[in-house]
Amino acid sequence: MDEGSLTRRILTRCPRRFRVVLLDQAWGRPLPGEARILGLRFEARVLIREVELHCDATPWVYARTLIPVATLRRGARLGRLGTRPLGEVLFSDPAVRRGSMEMTRFGPAEGPMRIQGHRGVLWGRRTLFYIAGHPLLVNEIFLHGLPR
Repeated sequence: MDEGSLTRRILTRCPRRFRVVLLDQAWGRPLPGEARILGLRFEARVLIREVELHCDATPWVYARTLIPVATLRRGARLGRLGTRPLGEVLFSDPAVRRGSMEMTRFGPAEGPMRIQGHRGVLWGRRTLFYIAGHPLLVNEIFLHGLPR
Protein backbone atom coordinates (compact mmCIF):
# COMPACT_ATOMS: atom_id res chain seq x y z
CA MET A 1 0.00 0.00 0.00
CA ASP A 2 3.07 2.23 -0.25
CA GLU A 3 2.04 5.38 -2.12
CA GLY A 4 5.55 6.21 -3.30
CA SER A 5 7.30 5.10 -6.45
CA LEU A 6 7.55 1.30 -6.70
CA THR A 7 10.58 1.75 -8.97
CA ARG A 8 12.36 3.81 -6.32
CA ARG A 9 11.55 1.22 -3.68
CA ILE A 10 12.86 -1.62 -5.85
CA LEU A 11 16.07 0.32 -6.47
CA THR A 12 16.70 0.38 -2.70
CA ARG A 13 16.25 -3.42 -2.52
CA CYS A 14 18.12 -4.39 -5.68
CA PRO A 15 21.82 -4.18 -4.81
CA ARG A 16 22.87 -5.12 -8.32
CA ARG A 17 21.55 -4.24 -11.78
CA PHE A 18 18.00 -2.90 -12.06
CA ARG A 19 16.42 -2.71 -15.49
CA VAL A 20 13.10 -2.31 -17.23
CA VAL A 21 12.35 -4.94 -19.87
CA LEU A 22 9.82 -3.73 -22.44
CA LEU A 23 7.59 -6.67 -23.38
CA ASP A 24 5.15 -4.82 -25.62
CA GLN A 25 3.71 -1.41 -26.36
CA ALA A 26 0.76 -1.18 -28.74
CA TRP A 27 -2.74 0.19 -29.18
CA GLY A 28 -5.40 -2.11 -27.83
CA ARG A 29 -8.62 -2.38 -25.89
CA PRO A 30 -8.85 -2.39 -22.11
CA LEU A 31 -10.24 -5.36 -20.23
CA PRO A 32 -13.77 -4.71 -18.87
CA GLY A 33 -12.50 -3.96 -15.33
CA GLU A 34 -9.80 -1.65 -16.67
CA ALA A 35 -12.33 0.21 -18.84
CA ARG A 36 -14.60 0.66 -15.81
CA ILE A 37 -11.79 2.09 -13.66
CA LEU A 38 -10.72 4.46 -16.46
CA GLY A 39 -14.31 5.53 -17.15
CA LEU A 40 -14.09 4.31 -20.76
CA ARG A 41 -16.27 2.16 -22.97
CA PHE A 42 -14.86 -1.32 -23.59
CA GLU A 43 -14.40 -0.48 -27.30
CA ALA A 44 -12.12 2.47 -26.50
CA ARG A 45 -8.56 2.28 -27.79
CA VAL A 46 -5.74 2.85 -25.34
CA LEU A 47 -1.98 2.61 -25.51
CA ILE A 48 -0.99 -0.51 -23.55
CA ARG A 49 2.57 -0.77 -22.25
CA GLU A 50 3.73 -4.04 -20.70
CA VAL A 51 7.06 -4.27 -18.89
CA GLU A 52 8.88 -6.33 -16.29
CA LEU A 53 11.04 -4.77 -13.62
CA HIS A 54 14.16 -6.92 -13.14
CA CYS A 55 16.85 -7.14 -10.50
CA ASP A 56 19.71 -8.75 -12.39
CA ALA A 57 18.03 -11.41 -14.53
CA THR A 58 15.14 -12.01 -12.13
CA PRO A 59 11.76 -10.42 -12.90
CA TRP A 60 10.28 -8.92 -9.73
CA VAL A 61 7.25 -7.03 -11.07
CA TYR A 62 5.09 -7.23 -14.18
CA ALA A 63 3.42 -3.91 -15.05
CA ARG A 64 0.63 -3.20 -17.52
CA THR A 65 -0.12 0.48 -18.08
CA LEU A 66 -3.14 1.75 -20.01
CA ILE A 67 -3.00 5.28 -21.40
CA PRO A 68 -6.15 6.67 -23.06
CA VAL A 69 -5.75 8.90 -26.12
CA ALA A 70 -6.78 12.08 -24.26
CA THR A 71 -4.18 11.40 -21.56
CA LEU A 72 -1.48 10.76 -24.13
CA ARG A 73 -2.19 14.17 -25.67
CA ARG A 74 -1.42 15.77 -22.29
CA GLY A 75 1.64 13.63 -21.59
CA ALA A 76 3.05 12.73 -25.00
CA ARG A 77 6.36 11.60 -23.50
CA LEU A 78 4.47 8.63 -22.01
CA GLY A 79 4.30 7.11 -25.47
CA ARG A 80 8.08 7.27 -25.84
CA LEU A 81 9.32 5.78 -22.57
CA GLY A 82 11.02 2.74 -24.06
CA THR A 83 12.93 1.12 -21.17
CA ARG A 84 12.70 4.17 -18.90
CA PRO A 85 10.67 3.52 -15.75
CA LEU A 86 7.20 5.06 -15.81
CA GLY A 87 7.61 6.07 -12.16
CA GLU A 88 10.45 8.41 -13.16
CA VAL A 89 7.97 10.45 -15.19
CA LEU A 90 4.92 10.20 -12.93
CA PHE A 91 6.62 11.11 -9.68
CA SER A 92 8.62 14.01 -11.14
CA ASP A 93 5.73 15.77 -12.90
CA PRO A 94 3.79 18.29 -10.77
CA ALA A 95 0.77 17.92 -13.11
CA VAL A 96 0.38 14.26 -12.03
CA ARG A 97 -2.03 13.38 -9.23
CA ARG A 98 -2.41 9.94 -7.74
CA GLY A 99 -5.97 8.65 -7.57
CA SER A 100 -7.35 5.47 -6.09
CA MET A 101 -5.36 2.30 -5.48
CA GLU A 102 -6.69 -1.19 -4.98
CA MET A 103 -5.00 -4.45 -4.08
CA THR A 104 -6.07 -7.41 -6.17
CA ARG A 105 -5.09 -10.97 -6.89
CA PHE A 106 -4.64 -12.43 -10.31
CA GLY A 107 -5.35 -16.10 -10.97
CA PRO A 108 -3.79 -18.10 -13.79
CA ALA A 109 -6.72 -17.46 -16.17
CA GLU A 110 -7.10 -13.72 -15.55
CA GLY A 111 -5.98 -11.07 -17.98
CA PRO A 112 -3.81 -11.09 -21.10
CA MET A 113 -0.64 -10.95 -19.06
CA ARG A 114 2.66 -12.16 -20.43
CA ILE A 115 3.85 -13.61 -17.15
CA GLN A 116 6.03 -16.55 -18.08
CA GLY A 117 6.58 -19.48 -15.74
CA HIS A 118 4.33 -18.23 -12.93
CA ARG A 119 1.58 -20.47 -11.66
CA GLY A 120 -1.06 -19.98 -9.03
CA VAL A 121 -2.23 -16.69 -7.61
CA LEU A 122 -0.17 -13.52 -7.83
CA TRP A 123 -0.93 -10.35 -5.88
CA GLY A 124 -0.79 -6.90 -7.32
CA ARG A 125 -2.18 -3.42 -7.17
CA ARG A 126 -4.01 -1.14 -9.55
CA THR A 127 -3.39 2.56 -9.30
CA LEU A 128 -5.20 5.32 -11.13
CA PHE A 129 -3.17 8.43 -11.92
CA TYR A 130 -4.29 11.70 -13.48
CA ILE A 131 -2.28 13.98 -15.75
CA ALA A 132 -3.95 17.39 -15.96
CA GLY A 133 -7.20 15.64 -15.01
CA HIS A 134 -6.89 12.81 -17.55
CA PRO A 135 -6.56 9.21 -16.26
CA LEU A 136 -4.05 6.45 -16.80
CA LEU A 137 -4.09 3.06 -15.09
CA VAL A 138 -1.05 1.18 -13.80
CA ASN A 139 -1.40 -2.53 -12.93
CA GLU A 140 1.61 -3.88 -11.01
CA ILE A 141 1.79 -7.59 -10.30
CA PHE A 142 4.30 -8.84 -7.75
CA LEU A 143 6.13 -11.89 -9.08
CA HIS A 144 7.51 -14.78 -7.06
CA GLY A 145 11.10 -13.52 -7.45
CA LEU A 146 10.31 -10.34 -5.49
CA PRO A 147 11.87 -10.50 -2.01
CA ARG A 148 9.57 -10.10 0.94
